[in-house]
Amino acid sequence: MEERKLKLIFIILALAMLFAMLLISRDAGISGDEEVHYKQSEMVYHYFSSLGADQSSLNTPQTHLKYYGQSFDNLVTIFIHWFGIEDIYTFRHLMSSISGWLTILVTALFAAYISGYGAAILVLLLFAVSPTFLGHAQNNLKDIPFALAYISSIYYSLRVVFTEGRLVRKDVLLLILSIALSIGIRAGGILVIFYLGFFMFLKFILDVIQRKIPDFENIKRQLILFFGISISGYLLSLIFWPYALQNPILNPWKSYQLMTHFPTTVRQIFEGNFDWSDFHPWYYLPKYMAITIPIVVFAGILLFFLTIRKQYSDKQKIQLLLLGFSILFPVVFVLLKQSNLYGSWRHFLFVYPGIILIAALGFYALLSRYKQRIVRLSVVVLFLILAIHPVWFMAANHPYYYLYYNQFTGGLKGAYGNYETDYYYHSMRQGAEWLQDYLKSKSNNTKIVVGANFPSQWFFRNDKDIDFVYFPWQKRSEYNWDYAIVANSYIPPFQLKNKIWPPSNTIHTIFADGIPICAVIERVTKTDFEGIQERNKGDNIKSALLFENAVGFDPKNELLCYKFAEVLLATGKVDETNQMLAKCLKINPDYEMALILLGDEALKSGDVQKASKFYERTIQANRKYYGAYPKLAGIYAETNVLKARRILKDCLKLNSRYKPALEALADTYRKSNPEIARKYDEMSQKVSNSKN
Repeated sequence: MEERKLKLIFIILALAMLFAMLLISRDAGISGDEEVHYKQSEMVYHYFSSLGADQSSLNTPQTHLKYYGQSFDNLVTIFIHWFGIEDIYTFRHLMSSISGWLTILVTALFAAYISGYGAAILVLLLFAVSPTFLGHAQNNLKDIPFALAYISSIYYSLRVVFTEGRLVRKDVLLLILSIALSIGIRAGGILVIFYLGFFMFLKFILDVIQRKIPDFENIKRQLILFFGISISGYLLSLIFWPYALQNPILNPWKSYQLMTHFPTTVRQIFEGNFDWSDFHPWYYLPKYMAITIPIVVFAGILLFFLTIRKQYSDKQKIQLLLLGFSILFPVVFVLLKQSNLYGSWRHFLFVYPGIILIAALGFYALLSRYKQRIVRLSVVVLFLILAIHPVWFMAANHPYYYLYYNQFTGGLKGAYGNYETDYYYHSMRQGAEWLQDYLKSKSNNTKIVVGANFPSQWFFRNDKDIDFVYFPWQKRSEYNWDYAIVANSYIPPFQLKNKIWPPSNTIHTIFADGIPICAVIERVTKTDFEGIQERNKGDNIKSALLFENAVGFDPKNELLCYKFAEVLLATGKVDETNQMLAKCLKINPDYEMALILLGDEALKSGDVQKASKFYERTIQANRKYYGAYPKLAGIYAETNVLKARRILKDCLKLNSRYKPALEALADTYRKSNPEIARKYDEMSQKVSNSKN
């Protein structure tokens, strides 16, 4: 088919894809980070609208968001204010989808630059069967725009560097904008400037090899071009970033350093283990990519490597080599740096357009190289067969595309309880909308409190008779609520696999691929909440009666069982206490507070070996449950002081400011080495002073 017809087909498909993505975005939920990023963008807006008087955007000790340029977020919020948009999140999701579509468009144009519009069409088709990318394109205003900036920077860098004639001004301008967007979203985006320099240097080496004599006039032009583009892109990136504007050189560098070892860590499920993100195995990122990217993409990559030798010119091979470098380098870099990664591979969505481009070129090379109808038909059939799995998943589980797992894990069902599912809380919207309809059918004369394990008050903004409370799922009994919407995030894999979650008082469950991802829960009784209140007042008898009643209604609530055990212990009922703690551990075998209490009781009874096992189990269950370390070390303080010190130092490696560990470590040196003891005492005192 001639190129002009292919271009027309490409344009029609691209516009159809834009329409579909905008339509899909209307059903998107609010993503896990979206509220905090939106609030930060509001503070940034007030910073500029007050001409710098409002400094709230520079004070973010909890979220660390001052270190994010998040320029796309900020720009969207400016539009919200300028145009008086009320449905904030719908507009944000439309803008996210536009940035996702632009990412696809630029990648397709990149393919056309290499191999023509046939390859560009295949880029569109491969993106259309990429659930993870399309899922994040609905509502991820951080990772998707960064993917746009990254692939655009690579594409326009190659166009500028490898142009043989006069530079196209449009390419230079778009490269500057791409660099600005990259750095303006994340400080690590400065990498694209180094790519530009590296590409230019490599092109210079190749020119010298070909011509034998260096062209110093061209070197001068290239240096001017490099610095002109880089400085322009860098300065433009700071426009919407208050923190960087305070010190345009030092503060972006500080941001970059923080991002390479991001301080926020979370517990997530990986390979069936519920562990902290900074302790995931080194292959966390590549494995997540391997089990969530559709197999059809991997097939295209394989075809690319089988056909690359004869398909492309030397110039194209060099450009493709540099494209491959831009895909592999960031991944290898974080693996070597052992960076803190979580949330599947969403932070690395920016390398996916390059991966899709490689895969599309692989399929297109086979189609264009072999003219026999049987070969072409075989390639098309292969593509369609491999595309069935992701397409079926998206059709059956709209709009939860980002939950996709490929056949390597047995799909989402196989991944359930072994890997994260709705870690970004997309299902909360559907849960909230169902609950709104449900409450309309009930007559309520008092205010209703809706609880959730994700801030969901936006969905109830027009309901004046509904209040909202946030709670972590395991601590739900400590809060006063009538109904709850709970996504299956931060829930131990044991409870997921053994159907302990959703609980029995669930009135509606949202499923994806047959597995529960969100539960709407009606509170049958508040005796658990009342019992905790009485316990806090010191009334053990009254709280025991309330807890006994509550356990009957909610028998799979580990916090409730633990609180009941505490009260039973306080009233001297040791056997009943142990029974309740055993019940607690049947619900959650890794429940730290129950393990610690069992260890404490074993120690009181003189069973040191049993106590040490409970403390060790606590650390195995949650290595950051710091209170277990001094207790375990205390057992060995007299008999094996070296082991006691090793345990305490393990704790301080995780938290160098944990005062009980510092004090306990000082005590182990008190007699043998007073100087070392004094050093730890001083460290402990510094921690106390900093808190005061």
